[in-house]
Amino acid sequence: MSKKKQKGPGQWFRKGLTLVEVLKLFPDNDTAEAWFAGMRWPDGPQCPHCQSDRIQSGAAHKSMPYRCRDCRKRFSVRTGTVMADSNLGYQTWALAIYLLTTGIKGTSSMKLHRDLGITQKTAWHLAHRIRETWQEKQSLLEGPVEADETYIGGKETNKHADKKLNAGRGTVGKIPVTGIKDRPTNQVRAQITQPVNSTTIQEFVEEHRDPDAMLYTDESKAYMGLPNHEAVKHSVGEYVRDQAHTNGMESFWALLKRGYYGTYHQMSPKHLDRYVREFAGRHNRRKTDTIDQMNLMAAGMVGRRLPYQALVEESALGDQS
Repeated sequence: MSKKKQKGPGQWFRKGLTLVEVLKLFPDNDTAEAWFAGMRWPDGPQCPHCQSDRIQSGAAHKSMPYRCRDCRKRFSVRTGTVMADSNLGYQTWALAIYLLTTGIKGTSSMKLHRDLGITQKTAWHLAHRIRETWQEKQSLLEGPVEADETYIGGKETNKHADKKLNAGRGTVGKIPVTGIKDRPTNQVRAQITQPVNSTTIQEFVEEHRDPDAMLYTDESKAYMGLPNHEAVKHSVGEYVRDQAHTNGMESFWALLKRGYYGTYHQMSPKHLDRYVREFAGRHNRRKTDTIDQMNLMAAGMVGRRLPYQALVEESALGDQS
């Protein structure tokens, strides 16, 4: 039997979710809270303070419905997660996760502000807290892999004359980011690499690839000396030679930069790693059903915190995108 022809864009084998379906899944705070609790405690509530499973549920407390019978402390599904100390409803959190999951070019705080009916400042903090869920334990890439670097920053031609650092497309004033992509699994690892030199780049590559994995790069001297390595020479117009190319990483950089210019407009150096992690995390799960991606993000909230004050103190350039 032949496969049914796909009528729209996207991966034919993955199941998406419409906004109508999401609203049916999370019609109110109670339903959304139950979903978060199920993702955190699939076998029933557990005390985040002492890990006891002797829990009293449904306690008559406005924000702490659970009470541990051993350590006697109260807690909620928010305790010990990025949702801690948040006044936003569980439904708002669930819908924000959906929007950030499905926005392949990113979702600005202004869009979250309009769609969720919250202030832009709250939306900005909410988005950064959700980005924390894309931190995950990463296995070595078995290869073959591609590695490449790019520079993130505003276009000089768009800046006021007194703020221009160069006249062309150079790297002055931009932040270097290095990435590595596993061809068989399509998994990407990417992060800021400063200073950008052979030491930082080679340490990044060797941290993420299996020692026996074949590595393909351009002719940058930063990769010289690495084992199992082959390069193409972009400087003389060579972009593909048999299996040697970096097209996969360049495709990822193109998506990241479309998000930069089209959605966020700026990514402050203080928060750039968070945005890079967002795009890599979403890319690595793109073949998974939307609800499964959301489940992973809900489960990934545990053990992470990002208080607003800490975020503001990092934001030296006032990034509010």
